Amino acid sequence: MPTKIAIIGAGGMAAYHATGFRNAGAEIVALADVNPQAAEAAAAKHNIPLTFTDVAEMLRALPEIDAVSVIVPNKFHAPLALQALKAGKHVFCEKPPAMNAREMAQMKATAEKAKRTLMFNFNNRARPESYAMMDYLQQGVIGRINSCQAKWIRRTGIPGFGGWFTTKAMSGGGPLIDLLHMIDLGLYFMGYPEPAHVLAQTFDDHIKDKTFKGPWGIPDQAKGATDVESAAHGFVTFKTGQTMSFQVSWAEMNKREEVSVTFQGTKAGGLVQRLFGIDGLDGTAIDACELYTHEHGRPVNRAIAVTPDQPMGRVRSAMNFIRTIEGTEKPLNTPDQALSLMKIIDGAYKSAATGKPVAL
Repeated sequence: MPTKIAIIGAGGMAAYHATGFRNAGAEIVALADVNPQAAEAAAAKHNIPLTFTDVAEMLRALPEIDAVSVIVPNKFHAPLALQALKAGKHVFCEKPPAMNAREMAQMKATAEKAKRTLMFNFNNRARPESYAMMDYLQQGVIGRINSCQAKWIRRTGIPGFGGWFTTKAMSGGGPLIDLLHMIDLGLYFMGYPEPAHVLAQTFDDHIKDKTFKGPWGIPDQAKGATDVESAAHGFVTFKTGQTMSFQVSWAEMNKREEVSVTFQGTKAGGLVQRLFGIDGLDGTAIDACELYTHEHGRPVNRAIAVTPDQPMGRVRSAMNFIRTIEGTEKPLNTPDQALSLMKIIDGAYKSAATGKPVAL
C-alpha cells in the first residue's frame, strides 16, 4: 500500500511537495487550507481529490492518513506539526522549523514520544551538488572542515510588504530566519558541530523601500506590519574549534543574488553556489560545484559535474521524506539538527539586539 499523505497549506511550495511525494510513490489524499477558495484551486491544480478548511476535521475524516506536510506561515509550523504528531502522523515541515528553539524542542520531544518521523524541507541538502560534496567528505577527500562561509544574499528580494513575511509576530524575523538554508547546509557539511557562541548584527536600511521588492512572495498588505530586518551578518564558533560566518539579505547593495556555501578543510576546500541573473528567478541562475586541492605541490581547482536541478532539491527533498518513512532511505535531516540550527538563529537575534556575543 502506498504511503497516504495530506498537504496542509495551499502555497507555492505545494507544487514541489506534491511532485516529490508522487515521484516516491505516495498517494496525496487531501489538502487543507483555511481559505476554501485557495484550497480548491490548489487541489485542482495538483489533482488532489479532497479539500478541508480545518486540519482536525481532515484528520478525523481520514484516519488512514500516514503523514502530512506543513506549508503555512512560520507562526503555525509548530502548532500544526504538534497537532499532527499527537494524532500519530509523520510530519514534513517547511523551513524554518519553528519560530524559535523553544518551539523546536517541543516538536522534537513530541515526535520522540509519538515515535513518528519529523523532518524539514532543508531542500538544499538534496541538490545534486550537495550529494556530490557529501561523497567527497565521507570519502575523506576534504578532511575536517575548519571554517565555512554561508551566504544567501539578495539585492532586490523583499517578499512583499505588510504580509506575514515582514510581520515579526507571524514570521519570527526577516531573512535571517527565512533564508537559513545556507547556514544549515554549511553545518551539514561540517558535521553539525555543537555551537558555542554567536555574534551577529541585523540591518533594516531598505526594509520599507518598495523598489527593493522581489519578483516572488505574497501581495502587499497596506495595513500590515513591516517590522523585520532586511539583512543580517554574523559569526559562529563551535565547541570543536570550527567556525562559520554568515550573510543573509532580502535587500542589500550586493551585485546580485547569491546562494552559496564555501569551506576550507584540512585536505581540500569547496564551493556549492547558485548565482542569479535576476533575483528570485531560478531560470536565470548558474550553478557551480567546485573542489580546491593541492596535488604534487601545486594548487588544483576542480569543477564537479552534476545533473542540473533548477528546483534546488525541493522535489528530491520531499521524496526523501517518503522514503525515510518507508525505510528505504536515511533521513536527510533530523530534529536534533533543527534544534541546533534554531539555537543559532535565536542567539543571532539576541546578539543583534544586545550588541554582544551570545553563549549557546
